[in-house]
Amino acid sequence: MKHPITVERIERRSIHDLIANPQNARLHSEEQIRQIAASIAEFGFVNPVLIGPDNVIIAGHGRMAAARQLALEDVPVIVLDHLTPA
Repeated sequence: MKHPITVERIERRSIHDLIANPQNARLHSEEQIRQIAASIAEFGFVNPVLIGPDNVIIAGHGRMAAARQLALEDVPVIVLDHLTPA
């Protein structure tokens, strides 16, 4: 049986290094961004942004927009370097 990939570590990356995926289909309203920012401000950044080895965001565009709104310099990320383009 093949074992699933397990996340080994969470890193911190500058928000200036992360790249929005132009194929991201999910859009967030300004209200949603405000809600995410309020959650981060109250509870901390508890759900890392998922990125590829090229720093392109796979999941977490809303969290990144909230991080920018909060003027954060860096965010926690998980690098998913085992994915294929498919």
